[in-house]
Amino acid sequence: MIERREFYINGKWVAPATPRDCAVIDPSNEEVCAIISLGDKADTDAAVAAAKAAFPKWAATPPSERRAAVVRILEQYEKRKEELAQAISMEMGSPLAHARGEQAPCLPWHLKNFLTAFDHIEWVRPLGPHAPNDRIALEPIGVVGLITPWNWPMNQIALKAIPAILAGCTCVLKPSEESPINAMIFAEFCHDAGLPPGVFNLVNGDGMGVGAQLSTHPDVEMISFTGSTRAGRAISKAAAETLKRVTLELGGKGANVIFADADDKAVERGVRHMMDNSGQSCNAPSRMLVERPVYDRAVEIAAKVADEIKVGSAHEEGPHIGPVVNKRQWDQIQGYIQKGIDEGARLIAGGPGLPEGFNRGFYVKPTVFADVKPGMTIEKEEIFGPVLCMIPFETEEEAVQIANDTPYGLTNYVQSQDGARRNRMALRLKSGMVQMNGKSRGAGSPFGGVKASGRAREGGIWGLEEFLEVKAISGWDSAIDMPAE
Repeated sequence: MIERREFYINGKWVAPATPRDCAVIDPSNEEVCAIISLGDKADTDAAVAAAKAAFPKWAATPPSERRAAVVRILEQYEKRKEELAQAISMEMGSPLAHARGEQAPCLPWHLKNFLTAFDHIEWVRPLGPHAPNDRIALEPIGVVGLITPWNWPMNQIALKAIPAILAGCTCVLKPSEESPINAMIFAEFCHDAGLPPGVFNLVNGDGMGVGAQLSTHPDVEMISFTGSTRAGRAISKAAAETLKRVTLELGGKGANVIFADADDKAVERGVRHMMDNSGQSCNAPSRMLVERPVYDRAVEIAAKVADEIKVGSAHEEGPHIGPVVNKRQWDQIQGYIQKGIDEGARLIAGGPGLPEGFNRGFYVKPTVFADVKPGMTIEKEEIFGPVLCMIPFETEEEAVQIANDTPYGLTNYVQSQDGARRNRMALRLKSGMVQMNGKSRGAGSPFGGVKASGRAREGGIWGLEEFLEVKAISGWDSAIDMPAE
């Protein structure tokens, strides 16, 4: 069992001001796999003070030096990527192949994309030819609080900490107490990469404690949060008193609109995407809308594919899905499955209870409901588990109406061979992202939503700009050249 009670503050691992042990549970077997400590106000204050003290010098550090520091973080990852994958697998239940192939590699993927975007930033640029003595300067916002979730832990740390550091901000990370070990390994990457003391700090804690303390701290200029819509609302209210910038990446209830002319693999692709990470992704295509002429066949395919998906321990090799993160999450998903049955949806795969052969661990059967009606609980609310809802539609207009009739607006999906239809749908769907015909978004594309999914834009140049302030300057002496960095 791992014991990691210290916090990373001002370049050192330090003991908590008041130890408060928290057990990290391995969701594959329900056993304690690590012990950490939860921070209190004294720990949060110390981390923020370290970040505040380090900010002036780090903000003034030439961009090339900040870039070099981030490249060294990448070098540390390459040395320890297996250790990082093992930690993610253990603490949040991602099977080893998934942790190695999808979870841990989020760090180098986003880091490299941020470096590409960073190289194109003009830190001081002309306003335009109409105003030859005006300049627009980009400056780091200051001390930022980063609050990250357990479901894609390294993905969200990379999308927040890396652009903050590149922008010249200093930061305090509060990772989820459900998956803290991978974050502590990342802190070691930062330390071994030679980041100056105070530039990156980590305090473990829960939302009501360290999370709330960062959200209300007068010396924190910005909060970047990923998590539930409920928690996002609470953070926005808490941060309002100190007029912080708040960026939120929240929940989703994505529609996957499959037209009759979609390719043969569209339904299978949609089911497997839904079940990936045991359904614990905010951008999961959890509502499959299928055009009526091919609906019955789609139901058959979806049931067959879901039944073929294996469930197993995160510690085992192989192409299977693992458990959900904890008992609370398992209970909530079971409640939704029962609600779907009670409200009259047709269960065609999976269902309530543990999968056959399991008597412990937080495993959920890959579950599919057909004939789901708009307005049913499982159609409206984010389940955050391997549960798919299938809904028939008659016309393109009806598909748009059903897809958009949700408080969420993160990712929608379209499957059709008709290019004009795809383009129309992409522009009419109310979401921050639209993915079509199984094509992933390109490197540097922003991740984020609208409505109750939050308004953050993470990744690429947009993700860097979230940590920068714009300063307008007039009367600039254009005869004097600024240094290149």
